[in-house]
Amino acid sequence: MLGNENSKSQVLVDMAEKKTRYEKLVHIYHSELYRFAYWLCRDPNIAEDLVQETFLRAWRSLDSLLDQKAAKPWLLTILRRENARRFERKQFDYSDVENDTLVDEKSVTLDDEMEQTVIQRQIAKLPDEYREPLLLQVVMGCSGEEIAEILDLNKNTVMTRLYRARNQLKEALSRDDEQLKGASN
Repeated sequence: MLGNENSKSQVLVDMAEKKTRYEKLVHIYHSELYRFAYWLCRDPNIAEDLVQETFLRAWRSLDSLLDQKAAKPWLLTILRRENARRFERKQFDYSDVENDTLVDEKSVTLDDEMEQTVIQRQIAKLPDEYREPLLLQVVMGCSGEEIAEILDLNKNTVMTRLYRARNQLKEALSRDDEQLKGASN
């Protein structure tokens, strides 16, 4: 009988530790995951749903996360897979309405806001293979190794894609700049 009581109390202790660990993950990574999810889907409601689904799957598999240093890439991988699942599950109605844009409350001038919008649109136009690593680096602050782990790629491939993404972005932005200069003359 005593062994049965010990095992019950150990289960309760294990569950409390898992809950504490999970709550720390949510507290630390919620806003970063939301920001990345928003960049992926451009819809605040879908982004929040993606983050909730990510944390639900994380709770179910929390025991498989052995290294706490790997938590961020692990959660980002879950989020990316959740985003892919949403395309498997439903067909979306498409409209010509412009997508919402992130509002940077630090921007002071209209020029700054317009510049940010132009950059966001150009990033959105990049092919997925270049956009995802760039967003993981710029928005999420991931290193090349972390991006390679999240995207399940070789680090050299990631670095090449980042280089190409930046170059494509520079070219697109300089084309836009030249068009603006030509229009003002």
